[in-house]
Amino acid sequence: MELLLKLFGEGEHLDALQMSSRGIVMFLVMLVLIRISGRRSFGVRTALDNIIAISLGAIMSRAVVGASPFGAVICCCFVIVLLHRATGRLIAGSQRISRVIEGEKILLFKDGVYLKENMKKALVCEEDLMQGVRKSALTEDMDQIQKVYMERNGEISAIKK
Repeated sequence: MELLLKLFGEGEHLDALQMSSRGIVMFLVMLVLIRISGRRSFGVRTALDNIIAISLGAIMSRAVVGASPFGAVICCCFVIVLLHRATGRLIAGSQRISRVIEGEKILLFKDGVYLKENMKKALVCEEDLMQGVRKSALTEDMDQIQKVYMERNGEISAIKK
Protein backbone atom coordinates (compact mmCIF):
# COMPACT_ATOMS: atom_id res chain seq x y z
CA MET A 1 0.00 0.00 0.00
CA GLU A 2 2.84 2.33 0.87
CA LEU A 3 4.44 1.66 -2.52
CA LEU A 4 1.20 2.62 -4.31
CA LEU A 5 0.93 5.79 -2.27
CA LYS A 6 4.52 6.70 -3.06
CA LEU A 7 4.04 5.90 -6.77
CA PHE A 8 0.63 7.58 -7.28
CA GLY A 9 0.44 10.06 -4.43
CA GLU A 10 -2.65 11.39 -2.72
CA GLY A 11 -4.56 14.66 -2.99
CA GLU A 12 -3.37 17.68 -4.92
CA HIS A 13 0.26 17.75 -3.78
CA LEU A 14 1.83 15.41 -6.32
CA ASP A 15 5.39 15.33 -7.59
CA ALA A 16 6.41 14.73 -11.23
CA LEU A 17 6.77 10.95 -10.75
CA GLN A 18 3.30 10.64 -9.22
CA MET A 19 1.64 12.73 -11.94
CA SER A 20 3.51 10.76 -14.60
CA SER A 21 2.40 7.47 -13.04
CA ARG A 22 -1.18 8.68 -12.99
CA GLY A 23 -0.82 9.85 -16.60
CA ILE A 24 0.38 6.40 -17.70
CA VAL A 25 -2.54 4.69 -15.95
CA MET A 26 -5.03 7.18 -17.42
CA PHE A 27 -3.55 6.60 -20.89
CA LEU A 28 -4.15 2.86 -20.53
CA VAL A 29 -7.64 3.45 -19.12
CA MET A 30 -8.40 5.71 -22.10
CA LEU A 31 -7.33 2.98 -24.53
CA VAL A 32 -9.77 0.61 -22.84
CA LEU A 33 -12.52 3.25 -22.87
CA ILE A 34 -12.01 3.95 -26.58
CA ARG A 35 -12.27 0.23 -27.34
CA ILE A 36 -15.48 0.03 -25.30
CA SER A 37 -16.94 3.19 -26.82
CA GLY A 38 -16.15 2.09 -30.36
CA ARG A 39 -14.69 3.72 -33.45
CA ARG A 40 -17.55 6.15 -33.69
CA SER A 41 -16.29 8.19 -30.72
CA PHE A 42 -13.21 9.49 -32.44
CA GLY A 43 -13.95 8.92 -36.11
CA VAL A 44 -17.31 10.29 -37.17
CA ARG A 45 -17.24 13.48 -35.08
CA THR A 46 -20.87 14.38 -34.63
CA ALA A 47 -21.90 16.60 -31.73
CA LEU A 48 -22.54 13.50 -29.62
CA ASP A 49 -19.06 12.19 -30.36
CA ASN A 50 -17.43 15.50 -29.50
CA ILE A 51 -19.25 15.49 -26.15
CA ILE A 52 -17.50 12.29 -25.12
CA ALA A 53 -14.06 13.51 -26.20
CA ILE A 54 -14.37 16.80 -24.32
CA SER A 55 -15.96 15.26 -21.23
CA LEU A 56 -13.43 12.46 -20.92
CA GLY A 57 -10.52 14.83 -21.36
CA ALA A 58 -11.80 17.22 -18.73
CA ILE A 59 -12.69 14.51 -16.22
CA MET A 60 -9.52 12.45 -16.70
CA SER A 61 -7.30 15.47 -16.17
CA ARG A 62 -8.74 15.77 -12.66
CA ALA A 63 -7.34 12.34 -11.78
CA VAL A 64 -3.92 13.10 -13.23
CA VAL A 65 -3.50 16.30 -11.20
CA GLY A 66 -5.12 14.88 -8.07
CA ALA A 67 -8.10 17.23 -8.03
CA SER A 68 -10.54 14.31 -7.69
CA PRO A 69 -10.24 10.78 -6.31
CA PHE A 70 -8.65 8.46 -8.89
CA GLY A 71 -11.22 5.65 -8.61
CA ALA A 72 -14.19 8.03 -8.80
CA VAL A 73 -12.81 9.58 -11.99
CA ILE A 74 -12.35 6.19 -13.66
CA CYS A 75 -15.86 5.14 -12.61
CA CYS A 76 -17.33 8.37 -13.99
CA CYS A 77 -15.46 7.90 -17.29
CA PHE A 78 -16.79 4.36 -17.67
CA VAL A 79 -20.35 5.62 -17.05
CA ILE A 80 -19.92 8.31 -19.73
CA VAL A 81 -18.53 5.79 -22.23
CA LEU A 82 -21.36 3.35 -21.55
CA LEU A 83 -23.90 6.16 -21.90
CA HIS A 84 -22.31 7.16 -25.22
CA ARG A 85 -22.40 3.55 -26.41
CA ALA A 86 -26.07 3.17 -25.42
CA THR A 87 -26.99 6.44 -27.14
CA GLY A 88 -25.11 5.29 -30.25
CA ARG A 89 -27.13 2.08 -30.29
CA LEU A 90 -30.37 4.05 -29.95
CA ILE A 91 -29.34 6.28 -32.85
CA ALA A 92 -28.43 3.27 -34.99
CA GLY A 93 -31.74 1.59 -34.20
CA SER A 94 -34.16 4.48 -34.59
CA GLN A 95 -34.29 7.12 -37.31
CA ARG A 96 -36.51 9.31 -35.12
CA ILE A 97 -34.06 9.28 -32.21
CA SER A 98 -31.23 9.85 -34.67
CA ARG A 99 -32.93 13.00 -36.02
CA VAL A 100 -33.57 14.33 -32.51
CA ILE A 101 -30.00 13.80 -31.29
CA GLU A 102 -27.97 14.41 -34.46
CA GLY A 103 -30.30 16.48 -36.63
CA GLU A 104 -30.81 16.16 -40.38
CA LYS A 105 -28.78 17.07 -43.41
CA ILE A 106 -29.55 20.51 -44.91
CA LEU A 107 -29.78 21.09 -48.66
CA LEU A 108 -27.70 24.19 -49.47
CA PHE A 109 -27.58 24.18 -53.28
CA LYS A 110 -29.73 22.53 -55.91
CA ASP A 111 -29.67 22.67 -59.73
CA GLY A 112 -27.69 25.91 -59.98
CA VAL A 113 -29.47 27.75 -57.14
CA TYR A 114 -28.00 28.65 -53.76
CA LEU A 115 -30.70 28.06 -51.14
CA LYS A 116 -30.06 31.18 -49.04
CA GLU A 117 -32.57 30.41 -46.27
CA ASN A 118 -31.06 26.97 -45.74
CA MET A 119 -27.56 28.48 -45.83
CA LYS A 120 -28.58 30.91 -43.07
CA LYS A 121 -30.02 28.04 -41.07
CA ALA A 122 -26.74 26.12 -41.49
CA LEU A 123 -24.69 29.26 -40.71
CA VAL A 124 -22.63 29.02 -43.91
CA CYS A 125 -21.77 31.53 -46.61
CA GLU A 126 -21.06 30.87 -50.29
CA GLU A 127 -17.33 30.58 -49.65
CA ASP A 128 -17.93 27.92 -46.98
CA LEU A 129 -20.11 26.05 -49.45
CA MET A 130 -17.45 26.37 -52.16
CA GLN A 131 -14.79 25.04 -49.79
CA GLY A 132 -16.91 21.94 -49.22
CA VAL A 133 -17.49 21.54 -52.97
CA ARG A 134 -13.77 21.82 -53.71
CA LYS A 135 -13.00 19.29 -51.01
CA SER A 136 -15.70 16.70 -51.77
CA ALA A 137 -16.26 17.07 -55.53
CA LEU A 138 -12.77 18.30 -56.46
CA THR A 139 -14.11 21.12 -58.63
CA GLU A 140 -14.99 24.81 -58.49
CA ASP A 141 -17.37 24.57 -61.45
CA MET A 142 -20.86 24.72 -59.96
CA ASP A 143 -22.30 23.73 -63.35
CA GLN A 144 -21.00 20.24 -62.58
CA ILE A 145 -22.81 20.12 -59.24
CA GLN A 146 -26.36 18.93 -58.78
CA LYS A 147 -26.73 19.27 -54.98
CA VAL A 148 -24.73 20.39 -51.96
CA TYR A 149 -25.60 19.36 -48.42
CA MET A 150 -24.49 20.25 -44.93
CA GLU A 151 -24.27 16.80 -43.39
CA ARG A 152 -25.29 15.98 -39.83
CA ASN A 153 -21.68 16.06 -38.69
CA GLY A 154 -21.19 19.59 -40.10
CA GLU A 155 -19.27 18.60 -43.22
CA ILE A 156 -20.32 19.97 -46.61
CA SER A 157 -20.67 17.41 -49.37
CA ALA A 158 -21.48 17.80 -53.04
CA ILE A 159 -23.18 15.52 -55.54
CA LYS A 160 -22.04 15.86 -59.14
CA LYS A 161 -24.48 15.81 -62.02
